[in-house]
Amino acid sequence: MLYPKALNIGDKIGFFSPSSPATVFAPNRFQRAKSFLEFKGFELVSGSLTGKSDNYRSGSIQARAEELNQLIRDPSVRCIMSTIGGSNSNALLPYIDYEALRNDPKIIIGYSDVTALLLGIYAQTGLITFYGPALVASFGEFPPLVDETFNAFMEILSCESNHHSYCMPQVWTDIKHNWEAQDSAKPTYQNEWKFLGKGTIKGRIIGGNLNTMAGIWGSQYMPEIQSGDILLIEDSLKGIETVERSFAHLLACGVFDKVGAVVLGKHELFDDKGTGRTPLDVLLEVLNSKVVPILCGFDSCHTHPMLVTPLGIQAEIDFDNLSFSLQERWVSAN
Repeated sequence: MLYPKALNIGDKIGFFSPSSPATVFAPNRFQRAKSFLEFKGFELVSGSLTGKSDNYRSGSIQARAEELNQLIRDPSVRCIMSTIGGSNSNALLPYIDYEALRNDPKIIIGYSDVTALLLGIYAQTGLITFYGPALVASFGEFPPLVDETFNAFMEILSCESNHHSYCMPQVWTDIKHNWEAQDSAKPTYQNEWKFLGKGTIKGRIIGGNLNTMAGIWGSQYMPEIQSGDILLIEDSLKGIETVERSFAHLLACGVFDKVGAVVLGKHELFDDKGTGRTPLDVLLEVLNSKVVPILCGFDSCHTHPMLVTPLGIQAEIDFDNLSFSLQERWVSAN
């Protein structure tokens, strides 16, 4: 495995738009996010497609790949962060400079559609990648939620360690506001994680956005699910029928026969189509009495605040003591 160097205050964070053009359709939130990280002491390096739009995407496939490769090849950039997700990040995978990343491992972080890049890079290089905040979507939020996201970001990325115990945020939100009109913090809900299982499960944590994984499934960019893996899955803005299909796909592929446990992230604005059922209800129906331990409601997902999940390292869920922890280093010392 390859480990990126830990992030220091003062380092350069490069940002890129592998799919949706958030720097164009949300300019106020973009500037707020950029200013937030600059105030925290980081130097932000703009990707070449910043301020550019090709309707549903930031640019052509080749232009988007080149934007990412420029940041990968820049030795001064120590962290590469997506601005947001979208639907088409998987198109970049054949054109990424994987050799440059092998020679200069750096932090690659994002979520949602960027799952394709995180898993593809890990599969091709062995580099530990990070399911975590995106610039515009995450750091454009208002305090106190953005502060909690930033603290979680730094807690994982700024120091070398081989252990981290996740703490459940006290509150969370998936309330949707007009990004350009929003001028204050969102209302929140009390938080809850559900531990459905017994004993302790250890395994490699892998996964991300479930809908996105379907776009790389069966390819060289999707890491093979191994026996005992802890599978992180989450989704956003989907209807119950789509979630049932996605879970049934995993069952048909034998995934639930292999994994040691599932970490089910919160589903942003889930549409239950009047059923009153939750994504957990759907998963349990699909499993049909198959015993798979589940940690439900984890906050590494589309909601605020957002925790950071390293992909490719050993983790542990203690279902008796209601804890989730990382058990292997994820960054190297500077």
